Amino acid sequence: MTTLVVGASGATGKQLVEQLLLMGQNVKVIVRPLTKTHDTWNNNDKISIIRADISEITVDEMANYIKDCQSVASCLGHNLTLKGIFGKPRKLVTNAVKLLCTAITKNSPEKTVKFVLMNTVGNRNRDLNEPISVGQKLVMGVIRLIVPPQSDNEKAADFLRLSIGQKNTFIRWVAVRPDTLLNEDSVTEYELYTSPIRSALFNPGKTSRINVGHFMAKLITENNLWEKWEGKMPVIYNKAN
Repeated sequence: MTTLVVGASGATGKQLVEQLLLMGQNVKVIVRPLTKTHDTWNNNDKISIIRADISEITVDEMANYIKDCQSVASCLGHNLTLKGIFGKPRKLVTNAVKLLCTAITKNSPEKTVKFVLMNTVGNRNRDLNEPISVGQKLVMGVIRLIVPPQSDNEKAADFLRLSIGQKNTFIRWVAVRPDTLLNEDSVTEYELYTSPIRSALFNPGKTSRINVGHFMAKLITENNLWEKWEGKMPVIYNKAN
């Protein structure tokens, strides 16, 4: 099985790639032309490195990149700098999701392609009646207006929910929602929920990036787990000690 990963050079994307390799998968990664990659990646015949700016890739080019892929994963996100948060492209994640889905559809694969999107627990799954306090609703409304990445993450997930939907001929999807991300050296126990069990603003949980990568990789490689979460937006938290 081959998986295309975009956002592979990011803190979580790197973890996803490593987990896929540990599970014996072939991986294609798209990284910016000047991005420095691990020496282990450069010398690993299970990795193909594509150097390109995803915002400049055409549909035809992307269709060619993914024509032999059975799954696609996006760990794209905005850099936590002023330029990364407020600069262009403001719809980095949404545009990439649309590009990938359009390219998959163009290929008309015989078997549906798995699409795993790293999203955020700050985004509600509007397919469900997820409860949210008035205070959080007000604060999130302000964040949505003044912090472009929040809106970008919401629109990316909404594209999968509404435009791809649950019965697409070529694409099946899962949007993974971690809470506050932190760095850990190894996979630990984690818990999965259909909806948040705590407030992302006023009582946030923690999720290690390596656990997110591990869960995303298992979704790609384990059909039973995929069937459980297909078309849903699971929330992942580190298990409390």
